[in-house]
Amino acid sequence: MDLLGRISQHFTDSANLKLQAVKVLAEPLLRASERMVQCLMNEGKILSCGNGGSAADAQHFSAELLNRFEMERPPLAAMALSTDTSTLTSIANDYSYKEVFSKQVRALGRPGDLLLAISTSGNSPNVIEAIHAAHDRQMGVVALTGKQGGKMAGLLKPTDVHICVPADRTARIQEVHLLCLHCMCDAIDCQLPGA
Repeated sequence: MDLLGRISQHFTDSANLKLQAVKVLAEPLLRASERMVQCLMNEGKILSCGNGGSAADAQHFSAELLNRFEMERPPLAAMALSTDTSTLTSIANDYSYKEVFSKQVRALGRPGDLLLAISTSGNSPNVIEAIHAAHDRQMGVVALTGKQGGKMAGLLKPTDVHICVPADRTARIQEVHLLCLHCMCDAIDCQLPGA
């Protein structure tokens, strides 16, 4: 097995997808960052959720906003819904894993807040339930998906933003998701007054 060749191919595949994806992702990334800035300037907050690698991405994004990305600025209101193990396990145990994010959205979300819903397949049941809860709470949604958006694509309202990576391989989708999150962090910093 040519492991060196496989490693090189991963880099090539990732770079090629990123260069191709910018054509379809730049405009929704711009709209998502504008929605996030509007939310934050109106004293709203951004709640984020996902499973596995997408949970890590949700936490990464909220940390970049709460602390800072690349420039000094005041902390921004963001929260990952995948971090409180007591809350997650109690909801999963007492109700269902499908509700671990939606119950938090219903408790913490307010009209004007945003939900960043991350799922590489677009089919994660608990992320789908979080979208329903966000809509019930009059929150906007920014969906970060791949694989044609899955079931999540059909749930989004015209005012929501769908950032769908044009790929089917989970690893490649996750790599582009991280770049998308960094693009949004940078765009937020560039648009916020005083940043």
